[in-house]
Amino acid sequence: MISELEKKKAIHEMAESAASKSRIDPTLYEKYSVKRGLRNDDGTGVLVGLTEVGDVFSHIVQEGDRIPVEGRLFYRGMSIEDIVAGFYGKKRYGFEETVYLLLFGELPTDEQLNQFEAVLSASRDLPPNFTEDMILKAPSPDIMNKLARSVLASYSYDQNADAIDIENVMRQSIELIARFPVMVAYGYMAKRHYVDKESLFLHAPRPDYNTAQNLLYMIRQDGQFTELEARILDLALVLHAEHGGGNNSTFVTHAVTSSGSDTYSTIAAAIGSLKGPQHGGASGKAYTMMQDMADTVKNWRSENEITEYLTRILKKEAYDKSGLIYGIGHAVYTLSDPRTKLLRDYARALAFESGREDEYELYTIAERLAPAVFRDVKKSDKIVCANVDFYSGFIYDMLGIAPELFTPIFAVARIAGWSAHRIEELVSGGRIVRPAYKCVQKRRPYIAMEDRTVEPEA
Repeated sequence: MISELEKKKAIHEMAESAASKSRIDPTLYEKYSVKRGLRNDDGTGVLVGLTEVGDVFSHIVQEGDRIPVEGRLFYRGMSIEDIVAGFYGKKRYGFEETVYLLLFGELPTDEQLNQFEAVLSASRDLPPNFTEDMILKAPSPDIMNKLARSVLASYSYDQNADAIDIENVMRQSIELIARFPVMVAYGYMAKRHYVDKESLFLHAPRPDYNTAQNLLYMIRQDGQFTELEARILDLALVLHAEHGGGNNSTFVTHAVTSSGSDTYSTIAAAIGSLKGPQHGGASGKAYTMMQDMADTVKNWRSENEITEYLTRILKKEAYDKSGLIYGIGHAVYTLSDPRTKLLRDYARALAFESGREDEYELYTIAERLAPAVFRDVKKSDKIVCANVDFYSGFIYDMLGIAPELFTPIFAVARIAGWSAHRIEELVSGGRIVRPAYKCVQKRRPYIAMEDRTVEPEA
């Protein structure tokens, strides 16, 4: 047996050794025409599949040139602006209707929507003993980790867990869509109690509440919320429900589904992808960055001070010194992100209701200045805009939602898109996703144990 200190030292040396043998000459990517990150030279994604679920639009092509245009997002061919206008302007909730559209390809009639909502409501309760055995007895400081574990644990409670016929997958998908808010809320409550040492309270989901209402009800001790709060959270869920087949977590959903794996393994893998700060975790980073800006900038109306702070971020002198302005820039959108425009408009009402209009104005000024600062500091002609993550965290904070719940709420919404894409892959895919990797390791002979020596350090 070795001591803990010896073990730690050995692992450190192993890590350094593995890292030194894992560095690939970056010039080889160009030599072999490798699309790093599955990106083309112009930044567009490499086409790897077809989908009818969602589409992201940001350019038009004229005489062979890609011309940036205002960003557009489509669910099943319908623009997100039209979808939101269809329910929000008439003071209806929209998430359940949006889930129906994504799953079934058409907007529901009033009767169909009522039936679908009834099925979701009947599916929200977790299996007997699940809360105690799978959530409370194994709390996690990270709610995304807890959500993934809860999804995997659901396999053990399903008597037909492995079947991938569409009827069974539809049942599993609806149950997960209905239960994600409960898993997230209870995982958060377990974390608050066992990790943060705060009081424990658990509200069972109410059958008369929709997804947004139940989320607010379950994470608040008094269970109270205003109509505006519920509607804005509902809007955020709609805007996060789907984003085409090319985003990382949806690609993961297609890839794992194509192997014939079960629903729980597939969705848990997608959750792992969404957890990353380059994907769903970006809203939390954008929020804490803006909090740091609010603490650092003395005059929230001073464009010079805000420009200076953003410049220091890009120069790796401020915030987390990563050189990234979180919430600014997107893999597809250039001139604008349609989700950002919608969130910004509706967030204004919540900011004034919450007495945080000055902070809202700080966000809008930073959003306006950031693209020019990016161009000046990076000496780049790349067009960048604020993405949906820029305002999401601010909105959640105004709703009294803790930062550790920002990404899990993203998952509560995106499970709708993942489920639609999983069904599409099962119906239309037909082949396992197997991208090619070029091996650039030179051939070497095997060396017998007695002839091996440690290579001297350079």
